[in-house]
Amino acid sequence: MPTTAPSGRRPSPLLITVIVVAAILGAFVLFSGFYADILWFDQLGFLQVLQTRWLSMLVMFLIGFLGMAVPLALSVQIAFRSRPVYAQLSSQLDRYQELVEPLRRVGMWAAPAVLGLFAGIASASQWETAQLWLHRKPFGEADPQFGFDIGFYVFELPFYQSIVGFALAVLFICLVAALATSYLYGAIRVTGREFRISRSARIQLAVTGALYMLALGVSIWLGQYASLSMPAQGFLEAGAGYTEVNASIPGAQIMAGIAGLVAVFFIVTAIIGRWRIAIVGTALLIASSLVVGVAYPAIVQRFQVDPSARTLEAEYIQRNIDATRAAWGVDEMVEAPSDARTDAEPGALREDAETTANIRIIDPALVTDAFANLQEYRQYYGFPEQLDVDRYEIDGQTTDTVIAVRELDLSGLDEDSWYNRHIVYTHGYGVVAAYGNQRGPEGQPVFLQAGIPTDGALGDYEPRVYFGESTPDYSIVGGPEGSPNLELDYPRSTEEGSGNANTTFAGDGGPKLDSFLNRLVYALKFQSEQIILSDAVNEESQILYDRDPRQRVGEVAPYLTLDSDTYPAVVDERLVWIVDGMTTSSSFPYASHRSIAQTIADSTNPNPGFTPGDVVNYMRNSVKGVVDAYDGSVTLYAWDTEDPILQAWQEIYPGTIRPMSEMSGELMSHVRYPADMFKLQRNILGDYHVTDPATFFSGDDQWATPADPTWSSAQTQAPPQPPYYLTMSVDGQDPAFTLYSTFIPRDGREVLYGYLSVNADAGGTAGERLDTYGQLTLQMLPKDRSIPGPGQVQNTFDTDDQVSRELNLLRQGASDVINGNLLTLPVGGGLLYVQPVYLRSTGATSFPVLRKILVAFGDDIAFEDTLDEALDALFGGDSGAQAGDSDVEPGTEEPAEPGAEAPDADLQAQLDAALQEAVAAIQARQAAYAEGDVVAAAEAEVRLNEAVQRAVDLSAEIEGTEAPEIAPEESAPAEEPATEETAAP
Repeated sequence: MPTTAPSGRRPSPLLITVIVVAAILGAFVLFSGFYADILWFDQLGFLQVLQTRWLSMLVMFLIGFLGMAVPLALSVQIAFRSRPVYAQLSSQLDRYQELVEPLRRVGMWAAPAVLGLFAGIASASQWETAQLWLHRKPFGEADPQFGFDIGFYVFELPFYQSIVGFALAVLFICLVAALATSYLYGAIRVTGREFRISRSARIQLAVTGALYMLALGVSIWLGQYASLSMPAQGFLEAGAGYTEVNASIPGAQIMAGIAGLVAVFFIVTAIIGRWRIAIVGTALLIASSLVVGVAYPAIVQRFQVDPSARTLEAEYIQRNIDATRAAWGVDEMVEAPSDARTDAEPGALREDAETTANIRIIDPALVTDAFANLQEYRQYYGFPEQLDVDRYEIDGQTTDTVIAVRELDLSGLDEDSWYNRHIVYTHGYGVVAAYGNQRGPEGQPVFLQAGIPTDGALGDYEPRVYFGESTPDYSIVGGPEGSPNLELDYPRSTEEGSGNANTTFAGDGGPKLDSFLNRLVYALKFQSEQIILSDAVNEESQILYDRDPRQRVGEVAPYLTLDSDTYPAVVDERLVWIVDGMTTSSSFPYASHRSIAQTIADSTNPNPGFTPGDVVNYMRNSVKGVVDAYDGSVTLYAWDTEDPILQAWQEIYPGTIRPMSEMSGELMSHVRYPADMFKLQRNILGDYHVTDPATFFSGDDQWATPADPTWSSAQTQAPPQPPYYLTMSVDGQDPAFTLYSTFIPRDGREVLYGYLSVNADAGGTAGERLDTYGQLTLQMLPKDRSIPGPGQVQNTFDTDDQVSRELNLLRQGASDVINGNLLTLPVGGGLLYVQPVYLRSTGATSFPVLRKILVAFGDDIAFEDTLDEALDALFGGDSGAQAGDSDVEPGTEEPAEPGAEAPDADLQAQLDAALQEAVAAIQARQAAYAEGDVVAAAEAEVRLNEAVQRAVDLSAEIEGTEAPEIAPEESAPAEEPATEETAAP
């Protein structure tokens, strides 16, 4: 019986099932990512940001997809449908057609779709450019060349250039596709020297070529405007110089006109059928681009500009100077000449008593280990490497503080314990803050807020830190009322009982895991099946992730460039993180560009990461972001409401940014000027402090930021010295929280030429200092005198005979001497240098302690135990101010009346402190002898001798007698431990 052969093998049902299941799983994984984002933004209250972004990207994708796919499909279809029906093809083309024909129908639609997909993705990435164009705002300033508002270059020109660039790409691909299709199907034939083209193909190709030439002409025309924010030929960093204005820009206009003329030639070709005129026109455009666009500007630059550059470029240099200073916000800087005296006279600091009383002797880059040893309490807490500087009002006086958050550190926990890492250990606890101008008897910081539970001068606040700079990738918190507290809160003290205190998160900090779908989505996101299986996860559970304050602000305000230093503050009984956000642009005409990452690098942040949009030429600190450390809520405040870029983004994301008037007084008192923006401005001012074009051209007054003199790595070149926050008076103004930096000549000489500072204090409840906040002041130092710079002062400190002897003595106990930050303060009519000197034992659990203070004024230096003593030694026994850094017991203060001479009560307080230090040294020596540690005993001996001598000197000063010199062996014999009674003179 005959059988019928099967027409084809059917696919296996198992294969079909696998493919379907894989497709479903892939779709669900893709969906879960979008769904998790929706849950996160919705919980945070910024779902509108995500919706606007996605909708904008979708619209731009569709525009790009259709803009590429439709013209390309039409071009191919027109070329195919208008092909000659009876064209005689070569055997080779016949074979090509046989290969293509089975896939022709699919290919004619699939190829445009695929290219449209790529074009759509590229267009979607330009959604911000399109949104800014739709919501463009005027700057109110015109460029000096064309007279257009600056907003044209920032908002409009990038959008127009992206459209023209897209059109050129589409037309070029359409031209190539039409040409290939026409050749494949016989509309274009090449036989020997004969070239034949059908009428329909000629019209299609000529019209497409005409459109391409028109788009090219528009692109060239727009290019003349773009030249205003690009590097120029010759001297200028940015903007159109003499050559551009008189050769390149007219040349671009000529070439744009020629391109338009060539487009007309292509239309003529489409009508009359002669290609010669279009070919000649194209050749003319190429030749003109070489002659007018390249050769002529080069000739003008070489033979006209270079011999007379100083005079011919003067006008354009002035444009560059004015635009750069305006774009970087330094055009309203106050320049103040400074006499900068170098002789230290008695009483010279009397008028600057409030500044000297607030001199910060605690280095935030060196006391991390001290904070850790004294305030971590458990291995699962930690502090950042670089602490922050802030100010608080303590007993009616504003005090600079070094502050850090005690955050969670899970590096010591078992990595396999999912329950502990994500359910039990979920948050840090409280802040630790120390007086910036005080030290303890042993050189340790004096804390004004410390302990667990937290206690101190900052008052009551919510101490739990679920959101910070060091947190787990995710934590699952919360539970129904009455459920067991699963989270470790803090270790109990002995007074509270043994064990640990537990808690349950009671805020609204993350998406809820109240459904199986949500648990499944996050199990996929974090690749952990425990999120589904654990009995600790319930309907009230929340999952906290993306907890870094900088990351959270960056997600809800993606248009901001964020300052690299996020800092904590206790505000309105809450612990918050403050994040500075900058709006930027790279299109400000005539303004010079800077790379953010390269410019902000210094010794505290030597390797900043590169970010998109890193090279800019315009910046404003437009937004202050605040992130609650407990519940992670993000609040954005409009800080620079006059910034047109911020105004545009406020319309794009309406309601996401609050007015500055809603900031509380306490919050206002803690905002500060962003350090990254200040670094960029000081870099700009290295060149652009000069406003005279002739001087700018000569380059004989270029400045640089000094290298950090305390840089310890011998393998790498010292990076720039970072700017420092200090409360001080600048140029006779009232003392305020200030950020400052110094300048030396770029030729490398270590002499000071300038002192740049910015008022970083917005005031308190009413923002009473907003009128001076952000005011840049540049004190111009006299160049006819050699005023030592930081590097020269550090060298003087290191090579001074007396300093070297004392440092060698300190090193005898197997200890390392560490130089702290070298501060420069404009006081006493000159510049005062202050550097704390730390001592660190080589033991495994040691930490740096503040032992000495180095000060310098002009060529005079002093090296004493306290800043008060150092200033008195430097200024002949009468500094005229009380610096407030006398040794005190931890947790106590020694208030001093600013500007007043030390009365007997103050001398008695200093005597008491010296005696206390002597007692502490005796106790330390006894403990060292008990442990057999001869090195530690020797160190304690040195401190005892110094304390006894200081006590004798103070006692004699109180009694009005001459103080005897106490020999080291007179204080107490090293062989026999002393008692408290033997220490008291």
